[in-house]
Amino acid sequence: MTNTMNGDRTTGTSDELYDLVSVLYHALEGAATYEIYSQDAEENGDTELSEFFREIQQQECQWAERAKELLAHRLALTVRS
Repeated sequence: MTNTMNGDRTTGTSDELYDLVSVLYHALEGAATYEIYSQDAEENGDTELSEFFREIQQQECQWAERAKELLAHRLALTVRS
């Protein structure tokens, strides 16, 4: 799906690069948020909920790492072109 608000026509950046940057941003933002949630649960003595939020945080960090790898690869290809 082409998003003309954010892609080539508006920013000069390809939709794919824009989308990867967006995924990276949102994954990191989510990881930071889940850290807060985990701390809140821990402070309330809810270990189970705290661990749940930590698991989600780890998944978000993994998605962020994958997005960085894909972004770096595509940016390297763009520079070579």
